[in-house]
Amino acid sequence: MTAKPETRVAVITGVSSGIGKQTAIALASQGWRIIGTGRDPRRIAAAAAEIRAASTVGEATVLQADLSRLADAARLSDDIARLTPRLDLLANNAGCMAAELVMTPEGLEANFAGNYLGPFLLTRRLLPLLCATAARAGKGSVRIINTSSDASEMIPGFDLADIQGLARFSVGAAYCRGKLANVLFTRALAVRLAEDGIVAHAFHPGTVASNFLSHAPEATRERVRGLPSISEAQGADTLIWLATAEEPGKTSGLYWHNRAIRTPNPLVEDASFVERFWVASAELVDTALG
Repeated sequence: MTAKPETRVAVITGVSSGIGKQTAIALASQGWRIIGTGRDPRRIAAAAAEIRAASTVGEATVLQADLSRLADAARLSDDIARLTPRLDLLANNAGCMAAELVMTPEGLEANFAGNYLGPFLLTRRLLPLLCATAARAGKGSVRIINTSSDASEMIPGFDLADIQGLARFSVGAAYCRGKLANVLFTRALAVRLAEDGIVAHAFHPGTVASNFLSHAPEATRERVRGLPSISEAQGADTLIWLATAEEPGKTSGLYWHNRAIRTPNPLVEDASFVERFWVASAELVDTALG
């Protein structure tokens, strides 16, 4: 008798709307068990119902967490570990663009924390589960996908002594900094996880017609309104492809757009800087957690 294949499990952050919800629905319809996250209880409930309705296995859970709070990211990782003995996909998709400088109770700039430091901590804490799954599932089948943006290409550098950019803060630079951090993080993961057979990729989804910029400055929203946009489903396409297709499982540490490799910010190609960036990120997170 042929053994029944185990149900693959995906953790997708930011499933309340946008490309996160579209990805969750698509994977649920392909037989994946979905564990999603969101911040607003009402939207969480609505998203969970949509994902379950699409599921062929009837398994979908959406947990409340604000990834700009490291304590929430740590709690979330514990909740996920209690829910599942395996993890085939971690999609760090949740993100935001703030209208002003906001510091969290943990002393972190909220934009950078939500777009990067929370996902960084969540990923580190889920690595044992990801590695255990990879040991059983085979090389290239377990994947970490980080949602970035072409904003990552627009910032010239990082001052590692002021990694959050607080000395000369601007909302636009803060968003670019967080999205570049996603790509640097991806490259660092690829190096660290190569022997474990886990693939890590980042991607730019394009300008998606969603509520993503609802809290952004009016000037930013006005500028984006003039750009050609794509649907949420179109924006999710590359994420779904990176999570499921055979080709992305053969490489790691790359930056994609429209299912094609895209040239990242030059800093991503500096292996020494990538390593120093990882160390600075870990020190900042560990200090904030106390």
